[in-house]
Amino acid sequence: MSEKFDAIVVGAGPAGISCAHDLAKGGANVLLIERGEYPGSKNVMGGVLYRKMMEDIIPEFYKEAPLERPIVEQRFMMMEKESALTFSYKGLEWAKEPYNNFTVLRAKFDQWFADKAVQQGAILINETVVLECIVEDGRVVGVRTDRPDGDVYADVVVLADGVNSLLAQSLGFHKEYKPNEVALATMEVLKLDKKIIEDRFNLEDNQGCTIELFGDATKGIVGTGFLYTNKDTLSLGVGTLLSGLIKHKIKPYELLEYVKNHPMIRPYIQGSEPQEYLAHLIPEGGYNSMGKIVGDGVIVIGDASQLVNAIHREGSNLAMTSGRLAAETVLLAKEAGDFSERMLDHYRVKLLDGFVGQDMKKYKDSTHHFEKFPQYFEQYIPMVNRAASQMFTVDGSSKWEKQKKIMKDLGSTKEKFKLARDIYRAWKVVK
Repeated sequence: MSEKFDAIVVGAGPAGISCAHDLAKGGANVLLIERGEYPGSKNVMGGVLYRKMMEDIIPEFYKEAPLERPIVEQRFMMMEKESALTFSYKGLEWAKEPYNNFTVLRAKFDQWFADKAVQQGAILINETVVLECIVEDGRVVGVRTDRPDGDVYADVVVLADGVNSLLAQSLGFHKEYKPNEVALATMEVLKLDKKIIEDRFNLEDNQGCTIELFGDATKGIVGTGFLYTNKDTLSLGVGTLLSGLIKHKIKPYELLEYVKNHPMIRPYIQGSEPQEYLAHLIPEGGYNSMGKIVGDGVIVIGDASQLVNAIHREGSNLAMTSGRLAAETVLLAKEAGDFSERMLDHYRVKLLDGFVGQDMKKYKDSTHHFEKFPQYFEQYIPMVNRAASQMFTVDGSSKWEKQKKIMKDLGSTKEKFKLARDIYRAWKVVK
């Protein structure tokens, strides 16, 4: 621990491992510090891994990585208490190499990924907590850990310590996040026979399905639920803004139990056995909450810099890309012998000019918009379900009569204008 490194990466999640892997591959002497028992032991995500961003780091990784299923169908379920309007896309082009995305279990995948970084030359230390950054003359020069004689020094420290990044906060890079800038996700891994999964989700061998849940899955709170197929387990979870849980006085595990017992979900998981329970904070503040991500001798990546696209439930791909770009920048700085903020700012420029920054900007107001106007989840999703029920129920009424009833359900002329305005507002924040 007394050795000085080219770089120290704090946190062995997708962002941190990506960065450590490419740094070591580029010849840097890098230390990867993980507070958990092993990489993945404290990491939680819905369970979708995107092929393109991972392949930018390890080509054809899918031939050896511990993946669950390649996803061939993505479903979206707009839920009411006793109904759901569902639409989906299923494409068999996703069932062939090189695939599109996969379901994964982080405890398995992150260990494999970290081993790949170690094989490149990175040094991995588990069960080690970084207490603070060591700052000298305004520049980060290392980290202080909870180990005896645990001060470690490096030319650059890369912070990949998650959404609740106290290290970045202590450097003044961002303020303490507000409850409406963070979501709390709870998830259960449910054991179920492989053949039963394939029968229930209309899948063939080595095919997967994801279902995103909106509306009643979160009891009208801004957020989503999800149900993903693994080889012989299901990942079922729900994530909502912390501010919504506080406002509605709902405990996260109660919301998860509600989803498990929902009549639209219960048949999918019937007969399954709980295997693991997980909870995790997810950044939801978006582009407006990113804060500072570069300083003298320090770079912030992944969840620690609010890199999540909540609209498209993308996080791991943004995290891995940020880790890769951080590694590229540190290697350039090493070659130049310059680890100043000005030099490391190449990372920020690359990140914001690429798809990560562009998507973050595109959806920068979306989460706060839907929180500010809860009627999207509380009123409009139930309204769509009622309209579908009315139109598809064969009761002797003409379709003209049914359309009139649906229009009447929309309310007065004033309420119809309000609906039209809300649709326009929603289009503006996601266009």
